[in-house]
Amino acid sequence: MHSQDRASAALATLLAAAIAAPAAFAQDEEPSWAKGRPKTDVAMQMAPIAHPPIPLSAEELPDLRVPEGFRLEVFQTGILEPRHMVEGADGTIYVSTLFNAGGKIYALTGEGPDREVKVIADELLLPSGITYKDGDLYVATPAEIMVMRGIDGRADDPPAPEVIVSDLPGDIPHGWKFIAFGPDGRLHYPVGAPCNICDSSDEYTKIFSITADGQDRQVVAHGMRNTVGFDFHPVTGELWFTDNQRDWISEDMPPDELNRVSRPGEQHFGYPYCHAGVMTDPEFGWGRSCAEFQAPAAIFPAHSAPLGMAFYDGGAFPGYENAIFIARHGPWNRTRKFADVQVAILDANGNVVSMEPFLTGFVANNEYRGRPASIMVMSDGSLLVSDDFAGAIYRIVHEG
Repeated sequence: MHSQDRASAALATLLAAAIAAPAAFAQDEEPSWAKGRPKTDVAMQMAPIAHPPIPLSAEELPDLRVPEGFRLEVFQTGILEPRHMVEGADGTIYVSTLFNAGGKIYALTGEGPDREVKVIADELLLPSGITYKDGDLYVATPAEIMVMRGIDGRADDPPAPEVIVSDLPGDIPHGWKFIAFGPDGRLHYPVGAPCNICDSSDEYTKIFSITADGQDRQVVAHGMRNTVGFDFHPVTGELWFTDNQRDWISEDMPPDELNRVSRPGEQHFGYPYCHAGVMTDPEFGWGRSCAEFQAPAAIFPAHSAPLGMAFYDGGAFPGYENAIFIARHGPWNRTRKFADVQVAILDANGNVVSMEPFLTGFVANNEYRGRPASIMVMSDGSLLVSDDFAGAIYRIVHEG
């Protein structure tokens, strides 16, 4: 790794510490997440949740529950802060990380007790965005998009990342990525707001798409604050994405969003002027109306932090075809904690008709025991859920 890359990784570690451990920084170095925080005793005690410095042991994992007819098993433990997951053509599961793992990407090879966890990339700048296409692994950081070509069968001798996009803004707040290829063959990625709330320049608050070689950048959605999870409807091909709304208005407002892109490039989803289709922003909403913007397809309680999501197209969960499984990471700035995996049921027209819990048990005595981060449908139809708090990946299968 070049010395400049190592410096970037070190900077990422420092900035991650600023986010996760604000008490270590002087008061005049207020982190971006604290912008707008009320100076009350309760609010001043709220800060992003610090994850355990090492993965939890199997005995320490949360006591999780799934609906009747399903079974949950521990797929893998001992992975520090697993985020997004993709499956290669040979069954290898690739896992990204975020703040605490030193910029690593893992490859999980083999099955059951013979499964091995191998590091295939290290010291990258917050490489949370990964996806796989035609034998290549794509990796996104806040500043770049790279590709590891011909990754199949090379977990012990991984190819070096090749940069295909080098001009992303690089901001740490909301700069980490989720990426995925759409049915049109284009790679989709977000650039989130570099702040809690601000009216930023044109290069932010959008979802973009590019060709597989990094060319022909197009805007897919406007007015997106921070998405780290999206997927494409298996029938219509429409992009749906979760979006985390601003902090510090109140514990109960504004709601987080599930959004549907039915007219790519034309829809504006409101940020920073309107939140969740129900309220204008107290700072930037003056003179604006929520009627100007695209309303969400569904909303979540404020600060739910919906992250990864996946349409179910695996054929092994009866009654759940084309439903959306959504990881709610859970709030850090609400007095009462919650976290779970929700499932959104859609009707034939693509409208959300219900939202219900599917995987629960991440919170006990108002403390996090785990926090779901991302969802992946495996090629065998089972469901993987990453838990970046506990350092584990769970697998859900249907027993019918």
